[in-house]
Amino acid sequence: MAARLMEGFPPTPETQVSLANWRQSPFNRWAFHHVREIIPTADIPHDPANICELKPALQALDRLPVAMPGGKTNSFGQFLEDSSTDGIVILHKGALIFERYGNGMTARTPHILMSVSKSMLGLVAGVLAGEGALDVERAITDYVPEVARTAYAGATVRHLLDMRTGLVFDENYLATSGPIIEYRKSTGWNPLAPGEAPSDLRSFYRNLTEADRPHGGRFHYISVNTDLLGWVVERAAGRRFSDLMSTLIWQPMGAAESAYITVDRLGAPRCAGGMCMATRDLARVGQLVLERGARGTRQIIPESWIADILENGDTEAWNAGSFVEFFPGATMHYRAKWYVERGRTPLLSGLGIHGQNLFIDPANQIVIAKFSSQAPPLDADLIAATGAAINAVRGALSS
Repeated sequence: MAARLMEGFPPTPETQVSLANWRQSPFNRWAFHHVREIIPTADIPHDPANICELKPALQALDRLPVAMPGGKTNSFGQFLEDSSTDGIVILHKGALIFERYGNGMTARTPHILMSVSKSMLGLVAGVLAGEGALDVERAITDYVPEVARTAYAGATVRHLLDMRTGLVFDENYLATSGPIIEYRKSTGWNPLAPGEAPSDLRSFYRNLTEADRPHGGRFHYISVNTDLLGWVVERAAGRRFSDLMSTLIWQPMGAAESAYITVDRLGAPRCAGGMCMATRDLARVGQLVLERGARGTRQIIPESWIADILENGDTEAWNAGSFVEFFPGATMHYRAKWYVERGRTPLLSGLGIHGQNLFIDPANQIVIAKFSSQAPPLDADLIAATGAAINAVRGALSS
C-alpha cells in the first residue's frame, strides 16, 4: 500500500491518510513527511543567504557489518531497510560521508522529529538562559501562573527540563482512551469525537491535578512536561516558539531549509513532538552541539549549557525511571531534554517514537541523523538494533 498512498484525484478510500490514521503503519510512511497537510503548522524560516554548506566526502557504508543483539551479523544497508528508514545523514569531522532516503523522502523534505523536538526546545531554553531571559531554577508558576492549581505547583523549570516532576500521567502511546487521548486532541493530533467541543493545549493543563511524589525525584518521561516548558519559554521571551527557534538557532546555525512545527487551534506549539525538518538540517543541529554550541567564531548556544548536558545529569534518577529497560546495561542520564550515555566516549542523543534519532559522538566527531516510519511507537528490539548499528558506524569511523 505504501507506494500508492495518497495517489489519485482523489485517492481511493483505503489509501487516504487522515488525522485518524496518520501515525499508524503504513500511513505514517507518507504522513511523517507531509505533516503540514494534516495538522496546522507554524513556519520556522531559515536564512537562504547564510547556509552552512556540508562538504561531501561520501563513503560506502552499506556493507559495514553490524553485530546485532542475539548474535546475528547484519549489514548496515540491511539495517536501514529493516528499521524503516526514511532518511539518514552521517557527518564525520563536519563532512557529509553518508546519505540515504526512502519512502518518497528527498534531501529537502521535512520529516517529523517526534520527541527529538524536545531536544530542540532544550537548546532554545539554553540560549534564553544564557541571555538571562529564563531562570531554570525559578518556579514554573512564576512564568505560567495558570498552572498554580495543578500538580505542577512547586515545580521548577529545571524539573521540566530534566523530566523530574511528580505529575501522574500515563504516557501510553497505544492507549485508545484516557488523558493521553485528550492531550492529543488538545494539540490537534487526534480527531474529535462526533459532537465533541474543541479543546486547546494550554487549557488542557488545568486537568492535571494529581501527583504521586515530590518534584525532583526519579526520571519520569511524560510529554506534557515539554509542552508546558514551551509555554514557559514563550512567556519568558515574549515571543512565539517558532520565531525563537528561527532567530536563535535555525538561522544562525545555517539551516538549508525552513522547518515547521505543529500548532493547536490557538497557535500553541507542540514542542514535545511536532517539529519537522530536513535530514541534513537535523545533522546540522547535531554538528552545532558537537562544536559545543559554536559555528565558527560565533557562539550560538552557550558552551556551558552543552557542558552541563554532558556532565550534570543524575544517573540515580535515570535508574529509577521507566526507560532503563530500553538501554539495558548502559550508564545513562537525561539532562535538558537530551539523553547521555556516559563512558570514555560519551554519546548524546535525541530519541523520538517510530524511530527518530539524532546521535552525537563528540570525541570521534560523528553525527548521525535518522528519520524512520517504524510501525510500533517504541520497540525494544528496534532500539537495540539501532544502538548496534550506531556503534558499528562509530567503531568504523574512529578506527
